[in-house]
Amino acid sequence: MSDMVQIPTPDGPSSAGHAAIPAYVARPAGTPTAAIIVIPEIFGLNPGIRQKCDKWAQLGFLAVAPDVFWRFAPGVELNPDVPAELEEAFGYFQRYDPTDGVADIAATITWLRATQGVGKVGCAGYCLGGRLAYMAAARTDIDASVGYYGVAIETMLDEAAAIANPLLLHIPTGDHLVGPEAQAAIHGALDAHPKVTLHDYAGLDHGFAAEMGNRRNEEGAQLADGRTVAFLKANLA
Repeated sequence: MSDMVQIPTPDGPSSAGHAAIPAYVARPAGTPTAAIIVIPEIFGLNPGIRQKCDKWAQLGFLAVAPDVFWRFAPGVELNPDVPAELEEAFGYFQRYDPTDGVADIAATITWLRATQGVGKVGCAGYCLGGRLAYMAAARTDIDASVGYYGVAIETMLDEAAAIANPLLLHIPTGDHLVGPEAQAAIHGALDAHPKVTLHDYAGLDHGFAAEMGNRRNEEGAQLADGRTVAFLKANLA
């Protein structure tokens, strides 16, 4: 079962008139094992993100995807394979403050624990969401985090010391948005961290684990998603 919900936020009304975070929720048939926050890319709550939530629900988790652009472009759904929509998404990314994103994740964690009958909460984020997954691991009490091809993580590696719960990062070595120097910095700072696991995907590019569209690499996506499921099941048990 899936629906849209409004998650309370301490920020108050936004410029778009919203006083809560719109979010897509997919619920399992029975009592949820735990909750997963699916943190979108820069394309909004599009069909691919909703499908990721639905898959988590099929595995027994309560899955929720917050609308990351709700403050200035609520309800936007974009297709990365359409050039004009890709450009629109990059425009939203330039306007976006990731500190707001971490506040939204913290509000979602609070809402899940207080109202949805779950004890443990994890996240899986993609692109912008991958960066937010790293930031959530460093700045919130989320129980476990997974980031796919997170952008700009190399600019905030000084926060790694604050990571207290397990974090998994998927790094495609051919990522045209996160180059070799950035990847080397991430490995240099995090390889020895006791709470962090890094997986490289040789030759794959940004977006390889998208649910649909031209960016998806089937073999890589299945490998990374299998690792994510095993990681979150183990750490949210």
